[in-house]
Amino acid sequence: MDEQELMEQIKQGNEMALATLMKIYKDRLVNFLFHAVGDYERAVDLAQETFVRVYFRAHQYRPVGPVGAWIFTIASNLAKSEAKKRSKVNFVSLEEVTSELGSEGVSYDPPTTGLSRNLEQALNKLPAYYRIPLLLKDVEGFSQEEIAQMLGRPVGTIKARISRARHLLRRQLENALKGGK
Repeated sequence: MDEQELMEQIKQGNEMALATLMKIYKDRLVNFLFHAVGDYERAVDLAQETFVRVYFRAHQYRPVGPVGAWIFTIASNLAKSEAKKRSKVNFVSLEEVTSELGSEGVSYDPPTTGLSRNLEQALNKLPAYYRIPLLLKDVEGFSQEEIAQMLGRPVGTIKARISRARHLLRRQLENALKGGK
């Protein structure tokens, strides 16, 4: 059964069709959302929310493009909303908490080191309007035209945002290698 047929089944309330679609997209979606929001548990929650919306909004799907593009559009919108919420909250880093607790406090070993840690940090510093198109293009492999359609922006805007995101990432990584900020 192809993805278009799965969507038709989901429109009719077939939960098994949804489960099949989830198997196809879950890992890619969680990976995308993790890079978009920088928090694995939140990425899993947002992926689940994406599939809930797929199920309850299946009647809104129009087979003019790939099912995956529609699913990633929903996920992108959720990631943007999450970024807006997070920007309104002051976060304290785990390093700050552990340094205030002293040596008898919690020990923290970063999950990644070296280049991958620098890359994650650099990605997390990018504003969502740069990070999301970059991830959709370079990690998920969508074309710029598909991304433009997903995000409701002109292709030229998407091209510019991807280019700017790459430039900012490169500069942040170069600074990290030099030991600067």
